[in-house]
Amino acid sequence: MKILVTGASGFIGSFMVEEALRRGMDTWAGVRASSSRAYLRDSRIRFAELDLGRADVLEKQLLRQRDEAGPWDYVIHCAGATKCRRTEDFDRINYEGTCHLVRLLASTGMMPRQFIFISSLSVYGPVHEQDYAPISDHDTPRPDTAYGKSKLRAEQFLQASPADFPYVIFRPTGVYGPRERDYFLMAKSIDRHVDVAVGFRRQDLTFVFVKDLVQAVFRAIDRGVTRRAYFVSDGNVYASRTFSDYIQRELGRHAVAHLTLPLGLVRCVSAMAETVAGWAGRSSTLNRDKYNIMKQRNWRCDIRPLVDELGYQPEYDLERGVRESIAWYKKEGWL
Repeated sequence: MKILVTGASGFIGSFMVEEALRRGMDTWAGVRASSSRAYLRDSRIRFAELDLGRADVLEKQLLRQRDEAGPWDYVIHCAGATKCRRTEDFDRINYEGTCHLVRLLASTGMMPRQFIFISSLSVYGPVHEQDYAPISDHDTPRPDTAYGKSKLRAEQFLQASPADFPYVIFRPTGVYGPRERDYFLMAKSIDRHVDVAVGFRRQDLTFVFVKDLVQAVFRAIDRGVTRRAYFVSDGNVYASRTFSDYIQRELGRHAVAHLTLPLGLVRCVSAMAETVAGWAGRSSTLNRDKYNIMKQRNWRCDIRPLVDELGYQPEYDLERGVRESIAWYKKEGWL
């Protein structure tokens, strides 16, 4: 079986590639010419340089693939942007890039058995902020971030595709694990004896370890499901400080200043950081989108369809996942 993983050089994509190889699949890593290949060293990996932003170039690349090796049986579409200097870039990368790929897979005779799209829980935005009920398919998406809106547009495009287009959508909550850089910043701060939380009202958080997300995706491949969407978490709900407490314990930092900042202050700082970064021609880790994510109080989601239909069984709770992540950061010299 032939499989393509787009965004293969990234955090999630590189783990998808490793699982495909472990299963003995003929595995193509979809990358840009400038992409790092630090986590793509296995000699069995084949590379496909894909320009998702330029439909004319992408068409030639797919036709070349078709003529030289034939179509892929499966496509896992991980490519996308979580941080952009300009808000319109989210649509260009996450929405338009997906549209280009889907349309051209169909028009070039490269239709896979399954097209698996890695979306995000962020497509639903702040739902059930008062009663803290799990977010489910019955809720109406109302994302309040440019990232979430771009992912939602891509989902809607897939859901409106012809009935024979075999999409599967996964909406993971916060994904963490080795190689991940955003949650790593929290670990780095705690290593320096400072932990910062935002907002004083109750916040229910959910997480999924990267290997459990990979498990969910390949269970969908094994079951052959199509035209379905699933939320993904480890099935647990955590208090706002649980993640940082586990990190603190794994780092052995006994004296950590736990600071809680008011939302108004964080909103102002986020806007300033985004503006300054824009002047410098770069994206900022702290920005308006990030503020809206930190502000959201309810991250519960309903994974029962994933469990019932695909037999998903999370292997990592947060404690185990943090332990493995911190061990990797130490081994690689990040901490």
